[in-house]
Amino acid sequence: SFVPETLTISQGDRVTWTNEGSRSVWPASNNHPTHKLYLGFDSLKGLKLGGSYSFTFNEVGTWKYHDHLRSSVRGTVIVN
Repeated sequence: SFVPETLTISQGDRVTWTNEGSRSVWPASNNHPTHKLYLGFDSLKGLKLGGSYSFTFNEVGTWKYHDHLRSSVRGTVIVN
């Protein structure tokens, strides 16, 4: 799962996802599988243990995302 599942940040903040689990994880914007809710928010590959992906949120809104490899694993970034 993503920890925290919901994160509130300011416009222009950069968020980094780091895989601390035993399976690959692929953070990407909803909707699965197209990832077009927030264009550009897509790690484009699975992150292995210790791998990371960063994205800067320049648009205000509530942005839902998921693990492309297990689409039932979800999270939300709220940008104020």
